[in-house]
Amino acid sequence: MIIKFFKRLDIRLIGIFIVIVLLWNTEFVYPLKIFVVFMHEVSHGLAALATGGSIKEIQIVQQEGGHAITAGGSRFWTLTAGYLGSLMWGGLILILVARTHLGKLISAVIGIGMILISVFYLRNTFGFLFGVGFGGVLILVGRLLPESVNEWLLRVIGLTSCLYAILDIKSDIIDRSHLRSDARMLHEEITPYIPTVVWGVLWMAIAIVVTLCVLYIAGKDREKPEALEGEIEQ
Repeated sequence: MIIKFFKRLDIRLIGIFIVIVLLWNTEFVYPLKIFVVFMHEVSHGLAALATGGSIKEIQIVQQEGGHAITAGGSRFWTLTAGYLGSLMWGGLILILVARTHLGKLISAVIGIGMILISVFYLRNTFGFLFGVGFGGVLILVGRLLPESVNEWLLRVIGLTSCLYAILDIKSDIIDRSHLRSDARMLHEEITPYIPTVVWGVLWMAIAIVVTLCVLYIAGKDREKPEALEGEIEQ
């Protein structure tokens, strides 16, 4: 089973993964980290909307943090959706890139979504400028650059989202660098009988398993069916 898993891995994803890890604390990865924070906070807001609540405001700050102020809805799912939401967005991006040829469209859609969210919900200058600027760049990349460039960019974004979910949970929960982490608020507000660290470990385990599953799915060769069709026609 393990051998089969490694055979299915896409060497491009492994290479990107290694580069991201090596450059994790550099300015090269910083914009991607802010993007993931953006998706983290947006996921809080979407969870609130999905459970009958509303979004009051979202802020993203330069120190790789932010907050989403919501009203109503399920507080449990709203708090849970941050890390798991950014993880799911990253996984979805990787799978779509691996299974389709829609990189240009995906880049443009993400860009448009970021601009719309920034206009309606971002309430601080840095967050607004980043959302509009990063979204605008994605639209231009999707519009002007070839499919291959869009696919590489989306692989980087997707892997960073998955990796950040794992490493930031570790920072928040295990290293306890953030006093008001999602897991801490979940413990204090909803589940006082479940310690903060338990939620952190659970979310990290989910993040690792989901990332491995995504890498497995994304490693499947999307060109194989076309090759088989060619063999049949001959």
